[in-house]
Amino acid sequence: MRFIPTKIHGAIDYIVGVLLILAPWLLGFAYGGIGHWLPVILGIAVIVYSLMTDYEYGVAAVIPMPTHLGLDIAGGALLAVSPWLFGFADIVYWPHLVVGLLEIGIGIMTKTHRSSTSEASLGRF
Repeated sequence: MRFIPTKIHGAIDYIVGVLLILAPWLLGFAYGGIGHWLPVILGIAVIVYSLMTDYEYGVAAVIPMPTHLGLDIAGGALLAVSPWLFGFADIVYWPHLVVGLLEIGIGIMTKTHRSSTSEASLGRF
């Protein structure tokens, strides 16, 4: 079930992080409440812990990949339920729900360790 390579996941992390930060303005829900600021905060968090993850696009290999994936899943779950949890579903909920569910799915489908060159050449993933 885990078929997304960590290298692909790393690229997705930075793209999603930036899109979460920009989403309130791009999608028209920059009204100043928690529905506005939660994606921004989560986007910053995704970028920070991605920089600290032990994978191809990490700068400091401090966070193991399984922990990183757990953070992705937890952040995705919070984002997905946040419109109802924090009471702003009447203002906006689709971006939070969709991106949150995608984060959960990607976290579940990503490999927990990067493939080494020797493993890849031998066909073992």
